[in-house]
Amino acid sequence: MYPRCGCRSSLTGQQVWKCPRRGEPGHGSWYYAIQVTGLDGRRNRARKGGFASRSEAERAAWELLELPGPEAVARMWTVGRWLEFWLSEQENRLRPNTVINYRSIVRKHLVPALGAHRLNKLNTRDVQRAIDVIARKKVRGDRLIAASSVHRARAVLRSALSEARRQGMVGYNAARAVRVPSGVRPHAVVWTEERIKEFEEFGIRPRVAVWDLPDVGRFLQAVKDDPLFPLWWLVALRGPRRGEIAGLRWEDVDLVAGCFSIREQVTVVNGKEVIGPPKSAAGVRTLALDDYSVQLLEALREWQRRNFGQVGAKDRVFRRADGRPVRAEWLTRRFKELAEEAGLPPVRLHDLRHCAAGAAGAAGVDLMTIQRDLGHASPVTTAETYWVVFLEVARRSVQATAALLLKHAKVRMSLEAASQA
Repeated sequence: MYPRCGCRSSLTGQQVWKCPRRGEPGHGSWYYAIQVTGLDGRRNRARKGGFASRSEAERAAWELLELPGPEAVARMWTVGRWLEFWLSEQENRLRPNTVINYRSIVRKHLVPALGAHRLNKLNTRDVQRAIDVIARKKVRGDRLIAASSVHRARAVLRSALSEARRQGMVGYNAARAVRVPSGVRPHAVVWTEERIKEFEEFGIRPRVAVWDLPDVGRFLQAVKDDPLFPLWWLVALRGPRRGEIAGLRWEDVDLVAGCFSIREQVTVVNGKEVIGPPKSAAGVRTLALDDYSVQLLEALREWQRRNFGQVGAKDRVFRRADGRPVRAEWLTRRFKELAEEAGLPPVRLHDLRHCAAGAAGAAGVDLMTIQRDLGHASPVTTAETYWVVFLEVARRSVQATAALLLKHAKVRMSLEAASQA
């Protein structure tokens, strides 16, 4: 316990630490400084002042010491410190790239807006104001930040505060009832002649654009002599993620049964490859193969035996010409090069998943099967984000619908009547 006042020297203007008036009634205030063991095992110094007497400071200090550990820590820790501690606890629970994304969101958005707030005093109004500030931020190109980015920031904060509540540090989750801007998932659209012309003339392109079926065919025909043709074919046909196809091993391929299993994927963390489980539990799946795909993989395995020697069960299925396993980020660059050489409009390697979903739908595969094949936890994600209607399918469906209506309506409109209308 110690007294402090705001008196300053008339000569230097600096605060006087040994004020001659110390102890006078009504002069200055009393402070306490104590240490409490935090959740991370370290001793945390709690300091607070503004008390009128020593007895009031002592009483406040004892009240803090009598609180359960988490509540006492919450009174001392800021939101910024809690977020850093929470992130350190997630490193062994979440995928490395997920932790990196969380850290980026915390550093860019949450700490500047809420980092200085005391954890135990954080309320819904504070969080709402912070979310509103984040939603008004400008990003590259002087565009307003995407609604999805605001949603992710709120989701990270909500998860962190949920953990604080589970540990008894706060009584409720202040981010739970916060309103966020409404956002719409970007829907994939097909590259049409009009969109291609607009892109070539003005550089305007949709956020997510995919090739139509003829374009997919042109790409596969253009890369038929590429050493990695089986990889491009499988991505266009079955839609595995980039890291899943790069991490595929021969032990996961059953050419007799005609299938392959997705059990792990390769991700790139700070420039280094990390092998881990798929994106979610739904990502662990087995995909059937058609006869042509089986023949492609059999030929690939035989070619590797001739050029690299024995092919082991743990060896990667897809390797470069020098025998090195393909890297996920290299696949992205290589795909872009091949697409440009083929003279096709720009799409991402990931967009071949949209093509695979659309092609399966065009072939009559039901939505639940497509969802399981793509490794989605919910068919909503498949329907809202990955399903794309190809032009050929659209024309066929409208012709069938019109034929059905004409059959029951029994009407025929002549061209002359139509022109008069």
